[in-house]
Amino acid sequence: MDATSATCTMSPSTALSLDELIDSLVASHRAFVDDLPYVASSCCLAATRSLVEDEVSVLDARLTGEEDRHRLHGLREWLDQELVRLEPWFLERGEPRPSWVVGRQVMALCDRQRLIMANALDLEASDPLAKRCLDPGFDLVSLLVGLYVRDETRLAHYALDRYLRLSGDYSLTRLISVFAVCRSLAGARRALQRWESGREPAFRVAEIMTECRRYLDLAERAANFRFPPLIIGVGVSGSGKSRFMAEIVERLGAVRLCSDAERRRLFGISPQGVVQEPSVDIFSSKTTERTYHRLASLAGLLLNAGIPTCIDATCLTRGQRKLLCQQGEARGLPVLLVSFEADDETLRARIVKRAKRQGADPATSLDVLNRQQLLFEGFSDDERPHLLHLDTVADNATDTLAMLIQQRVFAG
Repeated sequence: MDATSATCTMSPSTALSLDELIDSLVASHRAFVDDLPYVASSCCLAATRSLVEDEVSVLDARLTGEEDRHRLHGLREWLDQELVRLEPWFLERGEPRPSWVVGRQVMALCDRQRLIMANALDLEASDPLAKRCLDPGFDLVSLLVGLYVRDETRLAHYALDRYLRLSGDYSLTRLISVFAVCRSLAGARRALQRWESGREPAFRVAEIMTECRRYLDLAERAANFRFPPLIIGVGVSGSGKSRFMAEIVERLGAVRLCSDAERRRLFGISPQGVVQEPSVDIFSSKTTERTYHRLASLAGLLLNAGIPTCIDATCLTRGQRKLLCQQGEARGLPVLLVSFEADDETLRARIVKRAKRQGADPATSLDVLNRQQLLFEGFSDDERPHLLHLDTVADNATDTLAMLIQQRVFAG
């Protein structure tokens, strides 16, 4: 694997930041949808089954240790079961597509001048995997596996969250575990083939087997279902909710559902256009109701996929909070309400600063805050067992929140 401590000396034309790579993947995959509308078929499922057959057979022929082969056979059995169970989701995915790497020059992935991977998706165009047509989401999973196997966990969490928020392709999450296992097996296969090719000296066999087993470890982790928590942020504008939620996403590996992004998506407006004034009124009470129902539906989808889920919305009313809480409670999963709080002076100062930064009218933003404060409904007795209060002005508030979440929903 590539060294992760090297300085990124690539020119801007041959290196990408993580944001640039995610944006490129989203644009590429969106073009597939626009140019070639998906049609329900079994092609994506057939392509995945073929990938499983090939990767497992190659590894089975090369792994000599009994324990390693036993692990591989266990993963194969799991994949066979998941492909049957998830067939309806595969059918909705439509036709497989060429990988993002096809036809592109080699692009390195860098993070703040630090080289992460020499190939942006940890996938060479010459690799058999790159030559396959697969679900477009497989590109994202290739990136995630490349990051996780290098212990770039926070970057992987950030990448998944950003991709889903910008693409809106939340249905991909039901298949991510299958794709992650397949991609990890391909990584193990690649390590063994590199040794067999003669490019690596014989004394490196132990190191290569260690790399192979790291991929097998990652495959097994991906195959283990987690019982994810639902974390619902509550707070008015300027409370710091979005900033703290973004930090929790990176620390805990959650996906963040943002009301701003989903509200805009209802009207076909790009989630990246959050600072632009839409040409239609998207803040009516009816639209707000539709937005919260969408957030609830997406939360259920993510929780079914075993993904910890954060809701980034004001959640001013008890009805809104109840609708969201039900998604976790109905599944027997831990639910946490986090009330993000700050004194009035701090709220107003933050809002004025943000409005000026975005070129908006501070007075209009302050009016929004006033309306939100009037609409807020206090927490009921039923909500209090799930409730945490966070003073976002306090020192080390992020560390405090992460610790409290770990204690309440992850401990034990």
